[in-house]
Amino acid sequence: MCTVDIQHPCLLLYPLPEWEEIELKLCGLSSMNPQERILQQVLLGNASDCEIDKSGRLLINGPLRQHASLEKNIMLVGQLKKFEIWSENAWQGQMQQGIAKIQSGEIELTERLLDLSL
Repeated sequence: MCTVDIQHPCLLLYPLPEWEEIELKLCGLSSMNPQERILQQVLLGNASDCEIDKSGRLLINGPLRQHASLEKNIMLVGQLKKFEIWSENAWQGQMQQGIAKIQSGEIELTERLLDLSL
């Protein structure tokens, strides 16, 4: 299942079992709470089954492609339990911005990050 990322100009692509867990969490939100309803509407309203064509290409509908400004060159980025789909230019910008923030010390190294060993 594919839907929009509400924080970045990219798409989120989930294996069906992961998406079913997200659906359960979204069902637990209140449709009477305006903030929770908006989140449900945006994530579920944009969710789409993505099929693979005979050439092995992932078919993404127009509104999803528009949200992520997808054109010819895209980046499929693995993120543990999901994939992110970015336009190549947006991904490069995201990476440059992230590296600059880390190098400048703008990203606070929390205790969890300090314990992370790579």
